[in-house]
Amino acid sequence: MKLSDGFDARRLRPRGPRNWGTRLGQAFAAVLATLGVLLALAGAASLFGHPPALGDLNASKTGASLLVVFGLLLLYLGVGLWRRCRRRRQRSRELNLAPHLMKKHD
Repeated sequence: MKLSDGFDARRLRPRGPRNWGTRLGQAFAAVLATLGVLLALAGAASLFGHPPALGDLNASKTGASLLVVFGLLLLYLGVGLWRRCRRRRQRSRELNLAPHLMKKHD
């Protein structure tokens, strides 16, 4: 079959959705995870007897333990959000097949 000069295969493929929302979500998740690690480390340093890193906020054992718990919670939320955004970005490149017929990538 002869192809004409004006044939462009890119016109046959639909344009994929833009991924700016998921990219911003991943950036926000990375910031949340980083903040969670920093808060957890500051609370743990205060619990182990080093001078308080955040002033009066974690000067007591209760405040330091709350910082550790809050930091670990932020880390958990950041990693979960990052994984959800990553799955959403990869889903747009997949074929439209039943999930049990696809190879497991994660």
